[in-house]
Amino acid sequence: MKQLDLEKIRTLIKYFIIQHNVTNILLAISGGQDSLYLIKILETLKKQLFQIKTRISYLYIDHQWKPTSRKQVKHIINYIKLIKSRVIIYQIHNITLSEDECRTFRYHIILQHAAKYKFQLIITGHNATDTIETFIQNIIKGSGIESLNNLAIKSKIFQDTFILRPLLKLDRDIIYWICKKFYLPIWSDNTNYIYKIQRNRIRQELIPYIKKYLHKNIENNIKSLINNYYYQNEYIKQSVIKLYLKSRHNKRTAINHQKINTQNFMLQIKVIQLFCFDNFQIYLENAKVIKVIHKINKKSLNLSKIINYNNFIFFMNTNWFYLSIEI
Repeated sequence: MKQLDLEKIRTLIKYFIIQHNVTNILLAISGGQDSLYLIKILETLKKQLFQIKTRISYLYIDHQWKPTSRKQVKHIINYIKLIKSRVIIYQIHNITLSEDECRTFRYHIILQHAAKYKFQLIITGHNATDTIETFIQNIIKGSGIESLNNLAIKSKIFQDTFILRPLLKLDRDIIYWICKKFYLPIWSDNTNYIYKIQRNRIRQELIPYIKKYLHKNIENNIKSLINNYYYQNEYIKQSVIKLYLKSRHNKRTAINHQKINTQNFMLQIKVIQLFCFDNFQIYLENAKVIKVIHKINKKSLNLSKIINYNNFIFFMNTNWFYLSIEI
């Protein structure tokens, strides 16, 4: 089973490289088991795909938030030298333990680097266990259904640049087993045991507690739930787009509120949000949209101002809902 998973990941990456004729790959690494496993796969594929002349670069972001940061950087450099490749290292000088801030830093650095040096493919080491932990975090934050979905294995970020997350179907335990099998030098990161970081507490305490005392198959159940939410969210998106296209004015910046207010309340909210974003690139929070909907449903017969939002004004008349810029 584990050997089969290994072959599937290798085939997935190989197929993607060939299909899109990828010659420049950027792998975001951490020194952990996910990164080392992907490095091994890419170095193997580089030899198999020599005719494409694929160039692989590794990028590491050092947050400098632990005493062993220098040793970890040295460990990564030594390993990359051993496999005769190259690594780019960015250092973040504003030390923080905020996971959200660190994730934002990493994401922007990776995208900016990829755009600057024209990488066609970015590969990250997100795995199935990461997805479960993120799902639990989003529930704690009270996120909506659109935030409870899977990360996509493949997504397009620029015109000619993709992100590939080939490990999303593999659990952390399986990846660890594979790394041990090939004697890969995993760096033991002690920040994984700092409980000020919410994800660590979820990983080390919450999930093991639920598995032991409440439900031993909690991880598989969450995977199924995430999968169901993905299809539900896709259905909602398609319904929203169809309703928006049917209700918008063919010349003016307006939508027919009489066609909208007979629909499901969630569809009403999403259509108005799409209307605002499509025409003015603004995201209207649910609370504001709900106020707009309540006023629309009063069915005022005269052109009237509903609500102000930043520099935008919402109007409505008998049939149409308008949005204009305040001068």
